Amino acid sequence: MNVRPQTLEDHLEHIRQLIRQDRAQELAQALEQLSTGELPWVLDHLDHEEQERLLRLIPSEQGGRILESVSEEQASELLDHLAAQEAAALMDHITSDEQADLLGRMSARRAAEVLRHMDPREAADAQRLAQYAPDTAGGLMISEYLAYPAHWSAALVLEDLRRNRAEYAKYDVQYTYVVDEQDRLVGVLRLRDLVLADPDCPVQELMISDPVCVTTDMPLRELRELFHQHPFLGIPVVDEQGRLVGVVRHEDVEEALEQAAQRTFMKFTGILGGEELRRMPLRVRSLRRILLLSTNLMMDLMAAGVIAAFESTLSQLVALAVFLPIISDMGGNAGFQAVAVSMRELALGLIRPADWLRVAWKEVQVGVINGVVLGVLVGTIGWMWKGNPALGVIVALALATNTVVAVVLGGTVPLLLRRVKVDPALASGPILTTLTDMCGFFLILWMASQFLLRGT
Repeated sequence: MNVRPQTLEDHLEHIRQLIRQDRAQELAQALEQLSTGELPWVLDHLDHEEQERLLRLIPSEQGGRILESVSEEQASELLDHLAAQEAAALMDHITSDEQADLLGRMSARRAAEVLRHMDPREAADAQRLAQYAPDTAGGLMISEYLAYPAHWSAALVLEDLRRNRAEYAKYDVQYTYVVDEQDRLVGVLRLRDLVLADPDCPVQELMISDPVCVTTDMPLRELRELFHQHPFLGIPVVDEQGRLVGVVRHEDVEEALEQAAQRTFMKFTGILGGEELRRMPLRVRSLRRILLLSTNLMMDLMAAGVIAAFESTLSQLVALAVFLPIISDMGGNAGFQAVAVSMRELALGLIRPADWLRVAWKEVQVGVINGVVLGVLVGTIGWMWKGNPALGVIVALALATNTVVAVVLGGTVPLLLRRVKVDPALASGPILTTLTDMCGFFLILWMASQFLLRGT
């Protein structure tokens, strides 16, 4: 008698045992018991050999569902260790947009091998979708939809649905679409209206004319706004001639937005390429991190050079060393707030690189207010600590000025980087940190050397 695993760790060990014993049917059942949140964890804790054997033991259709349940990074890794023919068998059971995304992660040679073994119709759809940019309606749409000629009767449509019910059962069908002789979209047909219609009634009399649709080049941010305006589950996609070529689903737009946000965050924190999994080869993971870390190191040495230039000042007034990291850290924090706002407004299309002067002025206003408040606070603490009002004034001025500089840089650097075709998410952080550190260190040390030590 088999005992049902109680914990996720038990599930993992149970699945490992089924893989070792080649118990395919029980393995398929065990995987079905896992939720979409548990499946990625279990797969990640299997080694490469266990993953390969698992995907070979279970039915291809279930393997396809697994690929759609995990992240693109994890799905790509799972496919990498399979032969092209085995990978193609799984790819035949996932939606066309997922096929295009996974093929785009493969080398050209590997993708060609997989396509050669895929179902010809599936391969053609995947290749067609792969030509579109991934963050557009064309790159996000699926080709699994139902469309019928306007002159067909309701009876003909219902007969087609019954005859192909096995294939259509795999589709995410909410609506059927109506096209003319040139495959141009002319209407959308609700299934309820179709089922209740007179069998001889042409679908063009049942359809909703002039439906909301989008073109293949509509960017992701505009798709988001459109779905916010219209509570649709999917929107038809047309080409330049108005021909129906696919359907973009709300859930796919939301998933793409989340993935874009994750990649931006990873780049912002210094992960080259915007993605990393700890199952990736150590050499790849190390290289993706060290390239930016070494750049940061060189920039930090530049900032440290400012301190070295005022070594005599620091040796005579050690109290300044206490405030150096405070001024540096506060400038960085203020600057990163401005970077975040600019990155969001760039993503929303609210600003362009040409707006840098307007952005700078807006940041100067908030920087002056916040800089004065923070400067007075830390300056008062410095005064009370050492009983030296001049020290308090210098610290306050340095912090206030550095705050203004930081927010102006934080607001404008992403725009200037975008203008020169450099990814703002990847480069804004290191540049901002270096410049604010250099500015903060210089301000406090220069003012101290000029106004505190001249009279000593």
